[in-house]
Amino acid sequence: MWDWKNCVIVIAMLKKICHSSWEQPLYVTDQAKVYTAMRDQGCYVLPCLHENNREESFPGALYAVENLEEMDEESFDLAYRRFAGLPWEILTTERCIVRETTVGDVDSFYQIYAEPSITEYMENLFADRDEEIAYTKDYIEKVYAFYGYGMWTALEKESGVVIGRAGISWREGYDLPELGFVFGVPWQGQGYAYEVCSAVLAYAGETLLMDRVQALVQPGNERSLNLCKKLGFAFSRETRLDGKRHFLLVKEL
Repeated sequence: MWDWKNCVIVIAMLKKICHSSWEQPLYVTDQAKVYTAMRDQGCYVLPCLHENNREESFPGALYAVENLEEMDEESFDLAYRRFAGLPWEILTTERCIVRETTVGDVDSFYQIYAEPSITEYMENLFADRDEEIAYTKDYIEKVYAFYGYGMWTALEKESGVVIGRAGISWREGYDLPELGFVFGVPWQGQGYAYEVCSAVLAYAGETLLMDRVQALVQPGNERSLNLCKKLGFAFSRETRLDGKRHFLLVKEL
């Protein structure tokens, strides 16, 4: 067992930001040996980098602290949630909450995608539920951890029901980040899509510091075309995706 008395840990800051809902503390250390020992014992630990330890290796670290004095409560909470496998809450609107997708959302997605009109213009989920769950786990571990954003889950604030998905992602072969969205039929025509997508675009500009975002919509998908027009997207050009014509629309943020 490691002698924890030798740990260089910022106890004052950690006591200040620990939440009662946390199941275990979040540690910060600037020593690679201490980091490795704590990580191997299942502790939630962040490396603290400075000019005297930048040559040291902190294997497996998703995040690192550089300016500890600039870390606020929210930053530590986000790091803790990543360690604990808990979704980040991205934003809220008047009627909705947008958060990272969880495995528990998969069954709701199958209910939404069961409506034929949903998959008329977009790819369906995996036919095998286990494959969709595996894909979701992989997405959480790789896309959210690497980018810090992606396609998220939209929930109705009052009921907590999953009503759809929206977010920002990158598509291979294209230069701009892309707005994606899908909302269940029961929540269409009530302004939910516009409300959520407007907030997502604002987040892309203000938090992610993106200056332009694209959307790809097939001709004939009038509902999505009208939404994009209302959101301020303008036609840029036609493109082909999976052998099908698409309009490439662009919005300046």
